[in-house]
Amino acid sequence: QVQLVESGGGLVQAGGSLRLTCIASGSILSINDMGWYRQAPGKQRELVARITSGGRTNYADSVKGRFTISRDNAKNTVYLQMDSLKPEDTAFYYCNAIVITHYEGSWWGQGTQVTVSS
Repeated sequence: QVQLVESGGGLVQAGGSLRLTCIASGSILSINDMGWYRQAPGKQRELVARITSGGRTNYADSVKGRFTISRDNAKNTVYLQMDSLKPEDTAFYYCNAIVITHYEGSWWGQGTQVTVSS
């Protein structure tokens, strides 16, 4: 199977920065898209940013210009650099990856909490 493990969340003041890391491990042949989603209390999970295996990215409008997604294919790792954080960025952040094992499947991490204080 596949495991995704996130790290890097925490408490930060508004205007600060955090860097999230997600490492995929297991019976992986290759990874297609990787991405970050978030879910705030009482809200639906939403896309933050995604990146293809070739490095193409897309971002939610609310984070464009502040967040940067990147990946290291050799390490099966995706990063989310979050700058100029706002209180409305407070949420549980989840990593997602489309992984090829003996089939193509969508895998999720357990999530990491990001809290931005005003």
